[in-house]
Parts: sequence; structure tokens; C-alpha cells
Amino acid sequence: MIITSRSNERVKRTRALQDAKERKETGLHLIEGDKLVSDAIASGARVLTVFAKEGTEPFEGIETVYVSDGVMDAICSAKTPQSLCAVVETPETACPAAYPEGLLVVLDRLQDPGNLGTIIRTADALGAAGVLVSPDSADPFSPKGLRAAMGSTYHLPIYIGALKEELFRLREQGFCCVCGHLKGSETLPAITKRTALVIGNEGQGVSEETAALCTLYRMPMRGRAESLNAAVFAALMMQTVISRMPE
Repeated sequence: MIITSRSNERVKRTRALQDAKERKETGLHLIEGDKLVSDAIASGARVLTVFAKEGTEPFEGIETVYVSDGVMDAICSAKTPQSLCAVVETPETACPAAYPEGLLVVLDRLQDPGNLGTIIRTADALGAAGVLVSPDSADPFSPKGLRAAMGSTYHLPIYIGALKEELFRLREQGFCCVCGHLKGSETLPAITKRTALVIGNEGQGVSEETAALCTLYRMPMRGRAESLNAAVFAALMMQTVISRMPE
């Protein structure tokens, strides 16, 4: 059986996961595209249902629902045609009692889900211990954020929590908290095995209360540009911090 109607109740419920409120209420999110679906399954994410175009092989142990091209386009947000999408249970995002040792990337009010997803992907590639996202940042589990992360969302812990409280806890647990700031020093503090790197809002940087809990660092700029894209800055800083982290 193939679902051909965009008004099908199951299709409408799935399409509703494009909305952040619906994702929060249901504890589910939607992933789009062959690679992302395959990566999620391989990473052990709890994939509940795969929606596929006719002719696609079913996934063992996972419900596969076949839909027409028009229905697939209605479910997905990507402009390019997709042959697979899936409903996935959102992983636990509560902050831990004790943070893992290593580099923790902290995102303060980051608004662009593309930037957020790219930072998660970079953090994964460079071996970060996790990513802490403020509640007023973009949703890491939005379709755009998930596409930008390219599967990395399922490779490392994603925590969501109020930064003031969490930065206090991180300091109590021995973390060195560093943030990019125009008023900061061009000399990095001593990097330890427990370092939290805070990346601020694309236009306004970190908040004043966040900055007050961190060592401020200004990346030296040899050219005339005053600042960098948040995801580019994060990548450069992650590489710098990890290269200085004790073995």
C-alpha cells in the first residue's frame, strides 16, 4: 500500500514535526534524506518509522511506510527531492550531574540552525566530549540543523540547559570556561583536560552574564575583518583548544 494523499492523518502528524513546538511536545523529530536516515540507524538512534518512495528496500526491524513523490515532498522541508525520511525519538538532552572530561562546546543564543548544525559536525570531527546548547538557541533537532550536522547529532551528547547555572557547575567541576569576546585578551588561558568553549550569538556575541563566568579571548585578526561567521570561529577555536589540551 502506498499513501498518496497529503491529507492523510499520518502524513499530517509527521509533517507537523517541522514545527519546534510539536517536536518538544512529542519528543520526536524528523530526519530527511538517505544518508541521514542511514547514519541515524547506524548510530543507534531510535528510528520509529521510515517513509520511503516506492521501490526502496524496507529497513529490517523498522516500520517502513511507502508514499508517493507528492507526499514525500509535502513531508520534507528540503528543496531537493528526497527518497527517504524518518521519525526519530529525540535523544535525552538533560544536562548531566557530572560533565565528561574533554572539550565541551557551549552555544549561547545561537540563532542560525545551519551554524548550529555545522558546529555540532565540527565538534564531532575534532573529538569534542559534547555540545551544550542554551534553550534560547536554535533547535539542534530542526530539519535544517540536522542536515547541517550530517549525522553528527547522533555521535556525541547534545545537552540543553540554562547557561548561567551550567557554567557555574562546570567551573565547580574544574572546567576552564573560555569565550570569544571583542574585549578579551589575545592570549589564551592555560587549556586543561576540562575546557568549555563558549560561542556566542551571531550578531551580539555572548551575553554579559555568560561573559562574566568566562575568561575572555579575542582571536587575533591580521586582516581588516573585525569578526568571523560563528561556525568558522568555532571551528578555528576548537582546533586551537584541542591542539593545546594535555594528553
